[in-house]
Amino acid sequence: MAPLEPWEKVFITGEEFSATVHGQIQCVVCHGGTQSADMETAHANMIADPSSGPDNSCTTCHMNVTEHFEDSLHASLGGYWDALDARSVPENHPALEEMFDNHCASCHTSCGDCHISQPGSVGGGFISGHVVNKTPSMTRNCTACHGSRVGNEYLGKNEGFPGDVHFRVGRMNCVTCHTGADMHDSTAACKECHDTSQAAFQSTNRYSGAQVPSCESCHEQVGKPEDTISYHTLHGDKLSCQVCHSVQYTSCDGCHVAISETSGNPFFETEASYMGFFIGRNPNQNYHRPYEYVVVRHVPVSPTSYQYYGEELLPNFSLLPTWAYATPHNIQRNTPQTASCNACHGNAELFLTADKVKPEELQANGPVIVPNIPPVYGNP
Repeated sequence: MAPLEPWEKVFITGEEFSATVHGQIQCVVCHGGTQSADMETAHANMIADPSSGPDNSCTTCHMNVTEHFEDSLHASLGGYWDALDARSVPENHPALEEMFDNHCASCHTSCGDCHISQPGSVGGGFISGHVVNKTPSMTRNCTACHGSRVGNEYLGKNEGFPGDVHFRVGRMNCVTCHTGADMHDSTAACKECHDTSQAAFQSTNRYSGAQVPSCESCHEQVGKPEDTISYHTLHGDKLSCQVCHSVQYTSCDGCHVAISETSGNPFFETEASYMGFFIGRNPNQNYHRPYEYVVVRHVPVSPTSYQYYGEELLPNFSLLPTWAYATPHNIQRNTPQTASCNACHGNAELFLTADKVKPEELQANGPVIVPNIPPVYGNP
């Protein structure tokens, strides 16, 4: 590769960055170091990413945003630890923490990963010089991490399946539904009514709290007296919206992680990836999600996923389903399920029955397997 030209080495475009609010602030306010014309002096003790770690410099001006950010799912990745804690035992934590730091912690960890740069997990690099973007880029930030599932579904990159109607017709981007308040504080919606220091609010499973956003946030008429679609009233809280309005999505089998002997870099491999659509029982019915049936997809985990770091690290593997509650981002108004009542009723292909689950995963998936599919409705 040819050496970079001098103009290619410039990280800050003077006119563009200087015209922004952040461009009016001295570099040392965020990056530390010493204000000096001498490069060596200026870069001594400089902080390359001032938005990462406990001394987040963004807090200086954005306290209202950063106050709870470290507890948000994007910063803490707490959902991963919910699963790891449930399937492991305390004595295995040192090995799992090493695995986590090598393979999982490179996802969203700082303000800069959403507002200035691409996440490090996809190679990093500024989005537009050093300009701080109030709204993250959907493709270079959001789907840079959430690409293989959410991005491909939403943008219509799975061959043969259209993009989500909210993108394809509405041209909506991620932050239209997933607002900054929700991203910066995962319990923001709960705090409107509850004291979130209570134990009931300590779970970091994203399906345990309030639905934010929920479909009804925009489609307020659904299930109401003025709703002209009888199916909405008929099914009520029995079905999640995706049961009728999603199409096929990606599932993955057994992800395995390791360190490359050649490069020394961490990597992962999945056993298989495939398209499908399955309706299962709701394994975690609660006030906000009372549904009897939900869409489920296979998550990429197996008992030996982390064996590179030690044997039997997940001795309680069967305590959580491998077919998990899912909300695919491929919503359509009309789907194969909405064609008729018996498109679902009596249609064994759509339901996660025991014969579709690997024998070694039957115990884990007991809460989601459908023992008896709804019978044919009326006269077929």
